[in-house]
Amino acid sequence: MEGSREGSRAADEKDLDPRVRRTRKMLQDALASLLKKKDFDKISIGDIAEESTLNRATFYDHYPDKFSLLECLVGSQFQELIAQRNICFNGCAGALRSIATGVCCYLAETMKPGGWWQAGAPMDTAIVAVIRRLILEGFEQHPPKPGVPVEIASSTIAWAIYGAAKEWAQSPKRISVDKIGGTIERIVAPLLTALVEEPSA
Repeated sequence: MEGSREGSRAADEKDLDPRVRRTRKMLQDALASLLKKKDFDKISIGDIAEESTLNRATFYDHYPDKFSLLECLVGSQFQELIAQRNICFNGCAGALRSIATGVCCYLAETMKPGGWWQAGAPMDTAIVAVIRRLILEGFEQHPPKPGVPVEIASSTIAWAIYGAAKEWAQSPKRISVDKIGGTIERIVAPLLTALVEEPSA
């Protein structure tokens, strides 16, 4: 699986007017700051606007709701972490391990003291959406077999990776990131192999 939709989205963001990028960054930073103080379900659009020193209308110019903002925040931070740790998705053989390693690193980073991790459906859904886009990008390079619904396959694999990574992150006796990345790869790879079209001879 080569590339990532989050990477493509990041490239699209770079093409935006600098003022738009700056405004989106302010909104994402505001949400990240608020998540350290209160639960996501208690954060309102007004809170985000006030924290960012922008108004509600500006928020809605950029995001339809706070869930979309959370997903973009997770995506941006996930991409930054991937770049910092030189995690890449260059080829099917190591793609699952790279994705799993990236997710584990991200969870470990956000769940540490002072991080803004919050358990719950919005966070789970936001992270899975990012992983799902990575899997979808991989399916564009390596299509699944005929009759396999790409969206369902991508969601299944994304939830499997995230579930394993979250279980690892919450464990008091964690094995190393490299080891858990390899373990998740071994668990998920047979599913992916069963879904992907055999290359034509």
